[in-house]
Amino acid sequence: MAEPAYRRVVVKVSGEYLAGDQSFGIHQPTIDRIASDLIRARELGVEIAVVVGGGNIFRGVEVSSRGVSRTTGDTMGMLATVMNCLALESALERKGQSARTLCAFVMPQISELFTRAAAHRYLAEGRIVLLAGGTGNPYFTTDTTAVLRASEIGAQAVLKATNVDGVYSADPKKDPSAKRFERLSHSQAVEGGYKVMDATAFALARETSLPIIVFSIAEAGSIGAILSGKGKGTIVSG
Repeated sequence: MAEPAYRRVVVKVSGEYLAGDQSFGIHQPTIDRIASDLIRARELGVEIAVVVGGGNIFRGVEVSSRGVSRTTGDTMGMLATVMNCLALESALERKGQSARTLCAFVMPQISELFTRAAAHRYLAEGRIVLLAGGTGNPYFTTDTTAVLRASEIGAQAVLKATNVDGVYSADPKKDPSAKRFERLSHSQAVEGGYKVMDATAFALARETSLPIIVFSIAEAGSIGAILSGKGKGTIVSG
């Protein structure tokens, strides 16, 4: 396999994807397959941190109309990301890959608090680091978390794993004529309003000159393929 383009990355996986073909919860075969993909990518010599969403368990923005404040709802969503990270950590450990969950807020009985020093240390040790709890603040998505944490820990790229193989001019599932972009600038991504990642994440990536690679995680080995320059996706940079 070709030499990887990056030596330290943050992989962003949506919580919804962890549900597999279920409408809710964690689909174990799916999370096991993602764990295997991460391990194969780690074997390329790439240091990997992972941000996981919580939408398969709870989405804070969906409860604001039911009498729960957005702030409380987002906090509940952040707790859902902790559960997903712990599940993925367990899957990695079962497969022989050392992993560590770091959380954005204090939960000493469950996980260690995120600090840049801790993340650097565990990555250097060869562990896969799971970044739980979002940013620790409401109103920010896990997309933004991925870019923020990547900037903090000196990652060279964010790999945004989705169910489509890049950024399209329109929804390819609804519009057969939709065009897939090979490359976009951060400004084009923000101004185009493409829904594959939120505008705050793209804007922060532009501010920090951080590339984002949008790709499909549906096929086994897709993370390693992207790192080796063989995968199909859209590079958002510059």
